[in-house]
Amino acid sequence: MLEYRLSDDTWGQEELDAINRVIKSNRYSMGQEVMKFEKDFAQKIGSKFAVMSNSGSSANLLAIAALVYSGRLSAGDEVIVPAVSWSTTYFPISQYNLKLKFVDIDRETLNMDVTQVEGAITAKTKAIFCVNLLGNPNDYNQILALSEKYNLILLEDNCESLGGRFSNKELGTLGLLGTYSTFYSHHICTMEGGVTVTDDEEIYHYLLCIRAHGWTRNLPVDSKIYTKNEDDFYESFNFIMPGYNLRPLEMEAAIGIEQLKKLDEIIIQRIENAKYFLKRIEEVKDVRPQREIGQSSWFGFAMILCGNNIGKRHKVVDALKRNGIEVRPIVAGNFTKNVAIKYMEYSIHNDLRNADHIHENGFFIGNHSKENKKQVDLVINVLKRELG
Repeated sequence: MLEYRLSDDTWGQEELDAINRVIKSNRYSMGQEVMKFEKDFAQKIGSKFAVMSNSGSSANLLAIAALVYSGRLSAGDEVIVPAVSWSTTYFPISQYNLKLKFVDIDRETLNMDVTQVEGAITAKTKAIFCVNLLGNPNDYNQILALSEKYNLILLEDNCESLGGRFSNKELGTLGLLGTYSTFYSHHICTMEGGVTVTDDEEIYHYLLCIRAHGWTRNLPVDSKIYTKNEDDFYESFNFIMPGYNLRPLEMEAAIGIEQLKKLDEIIIQRIENAKYFLKRIEEVKDVRPQREIGQSSWFGFAMILCGNNIGKRHKVVDALKRNGIEVRPIVAGNFTKNVAIKYMEYSIHNDLRNADHIHENGFFIGNHSKENKKQVDLVINVLKRELG
């Protein structure tokens, strides 16, 4: 039976050779392969600095920690976030005693409703953390204008959207910091992995320090945040701030070096797949796809039941599963409906009616790095059969 998985395999012999290269080197912890991947990644997306970590979640944690330890954010500051995202967009904000301000999403783009953002800003608001959901850019013209008007830090959670663009800029590079994931199901795969990027050299040095225990070992001699002792022995175990062990493996970075070479081809194919999906989904009444802003890199294909199909998600999901089609909620839906929210300091601006709607009526299927018309046809046939 034809199956439609959430993701496909982007590896070839090049990735296997990269793994073997690391094995032969007998160096597995963070080293030259990581440095090479970071340099290649920064060059690819047009950022000055890139710091690889062990996951996209860690990339977000690093970004927030760097802002706190550099004094740009302090406990009690508000950070505006969309009501729909993955959990680890929100957790680092809460873990550093910052206050989450949830704003509803746009029902069509599934990203933050930019018409709601200005009204959510208070004297305590210090940052906006945008999420480019499922490959789709936010409307950054308005968000950048508001950031400048109110002197707010702009961050991008771009973990699902590597390769997307807005106004000829790579997503993840429009704010002070951007984050990416290279997990199995994402645009490029290094098994586990994440990247945090910035053009700010001081922030870059904080990222380097926090990633590895808060020690000074990985800082350059001319660091913006610490003057190194001439005694290398002393500096090998010298800690200047609370940090973590978020270091990636050499093997992950070596794979990433090869995966980056394929990125352009992967994005082109994903866009072509999306064109076919958008054409076919028009045949199914009262099922709305995600509306693209800028150039999406199409992580997956989101669908929202509307009209006469509202309330039928359970039926649809069951039918998709029976036919070998992997299906997921639209990330975490309205995150404020998750039990974890009781541990977090937060407020909600106005209501979250659009987030509520997709929480109950939204789902998404995968997109692939190869042509997948037959799989899309399968989905459309199942939807037609179940929804009429």
